[in-house]
Amino acid sequence: MNEVPIEYLKELKDILDDFPDDVFDRIVKALLRANEDGKQIFVMGNGGSGATASHFACDINKGVSNGFAKRFRVICVNDSIPTMLAYANDMAYEDVFVEQIKNFFQAGDIVLAFSGSGNSKNVLKATIFANENGGTTIGLCGFNGGALARIVHIPLVVNSNDMQKVEDVHLIVVHMLMQSLHRFLRVPPLPGS
Repeated sequence: MNEVPIEYLKELKDILDDFPDDVFDRIVKALLRANEDGKQIFVMGNGGSGATASHFACDINKGVSNGFAKRFRVICVNDSIPTMLAYANDMAYEDVFVEQIKNFFQAGDIVLAFSGSGNSKNVLKATIFANENGGTTIGLCGFNGGALARIVHIPLVVNSNDMQKVEDVHLIVVHMLMQSLHRFLRVPPLPGS
């Protein structure tokens, strides 16, 4: 019998049982504030994290914003392959995100980075730029959080050293953010809550 599914799901359940609810709530509040203030949300990642960043942009731009006059403004900077390739070819791969963000970034915008290791140089460079220019930074990482967890304003570190499980939890977070934001916008919370 294949033991992988049983072991995998048990380990994933243990990770989710240790989920940082307080950090998640801080992310929700930051995203709601950005929407209220008309700020942009730049999102990025490499590999599987890039796919999660694209998924986040789709879920928030369409899934949460549809039907509202005031919409979220999410830009996934790993979705423009020609632009990324141009920066990688003419400059360096570590510049592929920060150079795109420089075109649009304004103080108060959010940079939300997905990085399993927390050590991707292109993600770190974009995050540092946002920190130095009045942005709010959010990092979803795994392992020990890497450098990203130490430099962002809001770090959500998945307590696992297994990249696939880290990526699983990141996608779960995306879906929980979508449903939380949708619920808050449809039914605003009571004052003071």
